Amino acid sequence: MAVALVVAAGRGERLGSSGPKAFATLAGRPMLEWSLEALRSIPAVERVVVALPEGAERPRGTVAVRGGATRSQSVRAALAAAGPGEPDDVVIVHDAARPLAEASLFERCLAELGDADAVVAAAPVTDTIKETGVDRVVERTLDRSRLWAVQTPQVFRRAALEQALSQPDEVLDAATDDAGLVEAQGGTVLIVPAPATNLKITTPVDLELAELLLRVRRAVR
Repeated sequence: MAVALVVAAGRGERLGSSGPKAFATLAGRPMLEWSLEALRSIPAVERVVVALPEGAERPRGTVAVRGGATRSQSVRAALAAAGPGEPDDVVIVHDAARPLAEASLFERCLAELGDADAVVAAAPVTDTIKETGVDRVVERTLDRSRLWAVQTPQVFRRAALEQALSQPDEVLDAATDDAGLVEAQGGTVLIVPAPATNLKITTPVDLELAELLLRVRRAVR
């Protein structure tokens, strides 16, 4: 069995939302509800904890906790709110800003965990990536065949995630994803290829694209 932590405390300035990003309307419902719908359909998920901004209403069937100042602090608060567990327990971490993640992607990440410390959904990099100095002069071109753009969901052994999140706030504040914290401590992190539709909602254009993709998904079904 697994507990799922959903990070939904973002403010959404770039989205132009009048309230928290996770509660922006997407295809007729709050964006957060799309992720919760997927998680509720997975038999292995026994509890969902949502890290919310102050004043936000707790979604049905979840445990709610106030989010932290940064993403990783929100994950730490959500993990604490999930209650005690065993070191080998499974923890899913997902961003509400990726509302198009389907139950099948969560289940593939759960299935791949095995003996690893973490599994992350990711997409292969298709653009040419160049590294520059502060002066923007190109120093080298990276081999994109070895590069992946990391997404969520991310699945962890509880002990590995707890250890990673036990670091000082300044370490968490600099982190861009929780799997990176596990990796930096020597943990084994595996990649699960994610579909191109698992996009992150950041701007109004992203929201429009997500609306279109959901309409296509409904039509196919």
